Amino acid sequence: MYKLLAADQKEYGPVSADQIRQWIAQGRANAQTQLQAAGSADWKPLAGFPEFADALQTAASPAAQRPPAAGSQPPPPKTSGLAITSLVLGCLGLLTCGITSLVGLVLGIIALVRINQSHGQLGGKGMAVAGTSVSAALLLLMPIPAAMLLPALAKAKHKAAGVQCMSNVKQLNLGVMMYSSDNNDHFPSGTIWCDALRAYVTNEKAYICSQGKPGQRCHYALNAQLVGRELKDVQAPAETVLIFETDGGWNVSGGRELLPAKPRHSGAYTVGFADGHVEMVRPARLEKLRWEP
Repeated sequence: MYKLLAADQKEYGPVSADQIRQWIAQGRANAQTQLQAAGSADWKPLAGFPEFADALQTAASPAAQRPPAAGSQPPPPKTSGLAITSLVLGCLGLLTCGITSLVGLVLGIIALVRINQSHGQLGGKGMAVAGTSVSAALLLLMPIPAAMLLPALAKAKHKAAGVQCMSNVKQLNLGVMMYSSDNNDHFPSGTIWCDALRAYVTNEKAYICSQGKPGQRCHYALNAQLVGRELKDVQAPAETVLIFETDGGWNVSGGRELLPAKPRHSGAYTVGFADGHVEMVRPARLEKLRWEP
């Protein structure tokens, strides 16, 4: 058995001596064609193998020249599966945020190395190059859309925090109303209002704003002007502040001076009113809020 190195630098075989003679007769091999015998690591010109001397001499005669048979050509090289996989994973990186592109890049490099070392037995070099290139390009470009998404994600996070804060104040407002209903329509004392509401607002997270100062038990205050007053004393419930944001504490009550110096939610404060509704209030509108009943 022999291996043949063709003019296209592709290696064919192992094949039998008869197949070599047939290729000589077809003009696909000549005296300079490199051949390697089974069990040998050396490549030698075909003319160096005595067993093919007759075939070479016959092929040298012009009368012996004839077109090669189509079915006797060396088989085409097998396409590398790693090259195909590399290209597929590289393209899928568009849908996986570059995760599969990293694998595609590694497989593409491995495929190129194996193809180059196969002496023509493996094909698909173009696919391997394409897979490597696509994967590398996506990995290089991925930080760009990621950087573009960061501001949008941050904005969405702040918006979600604002929605949660409004939900907290809504729960505390409702707790105050339920307390008043059970206590002759009187608002709770300013020094115990958080403790008093725990029977009605049992969720500890309702007292905490995710954007507030860490380590505080509560990030909201009760309007001190309503402490101990009756519900009927409030002349304009829809405009009168009941619960509002503050820097933090427990059983904190007071007025506008307790509002955080900087609004926590996109330039607005979360304020609950005596009629039970909650709003995001911009600093410019604070002057219009009622604190006195």
